[in-house]
Amino acid sequence: MADTVTQSDTPDTRIGLRPDEAAPSLGISPRKLWEITADADSGIPVVRLGRTVVYPRRELIEWLGKQAGGE
Repeated sequence: MADTVTQSDTPDTRIGLRPDEAAPSLGISPRKLWEITADADSGIPVVRLGRTVVYPRRELIEWLGKQAGGE
């Protein structure tokens, strides 16, 4: 049976992004993303599920807009 990728499996359709997907989406390095995430005052939206870190797509877009002075 061949592996198939469904629409829900592509990074463009997920509601949550892993760090390796979120960093390039923001145009920054994974190291910079970890720095921002570690800074409690940054306000970056992050969900920790055990040892897994997920960045909610919608909240990440809103957060970036605020950083750009959009709100």
